[in-house]
Amino acid sequence: MKLPHRFLCVITDDHRCPVELARLALDGGARMFQLRRKSASGRELFEWAVRIQELCRQHEALFIVNDRVDIAMAMHADGVHLGQEDLPAAAARAMLGPDALIGVSADGVNEARRALEDGADYIGLGHIFPTYSKDKPDPPLGTSVIGEVKKVVGLPVVAIGGIGPDNVEEVMNAGASGIAVISAVSGAQNPTAAARNLVRRIWQ
Repeated sequence: MKLPHRFLCVITDDHRCPVELARLALDGGARMFQLRRKSASGRELFEWAVRIQELCRQHEALFIVNDRVDIAMAMHADGVHLGQEDLPAAAARAMLGPDALIGVSADGVNEARRALEDGADYIGLGHIFPTYSKDKPDPPLGTSVIGEVKKVVGLPVVAIGGIGPDNVEEVMNAGASGIAVISAVSGAQNPTAAARNLVRRIWQ
């Protein structure tokens, strides 16, 4: 499984229905959709995942499950995204097999290097800019770290954190393979139009 070239990944928030958000974001051109809902039960996640995966298949987009390797296994999802406190990438790889995409969150070169050693396929790097989608005690990284991480680990970098229409071109020009957003799409009045605008700017 490979990442697309220059892409938008949309991540669920805690407010919109994940299935509805997936439909709207994919209609807008998102090529990856990540199901993330910390407060949901395993049953809820599975039921959402069944419907979201079908939507992703219809749009030829990747379906990624956040944290929950068990849900990804049950769904035969395209992959899983892991945080620093989650199951190590090497263990997830042993469970999901060689074809699954495994992304690992990192806040700089050291964590990215460790993710590479553990067998990650891509780095979710952030937060790049100030963000209000999650509580972040540390200052934003800025775009210069994107090139640093890419040079050291050689893996695709998916930038996240405070990315929107006004700065997406800066992020892509710094060397990101894609961007991951939450509020820039889920918080928009018209998520499809918001996704479409981001995709257009990604390719500028």
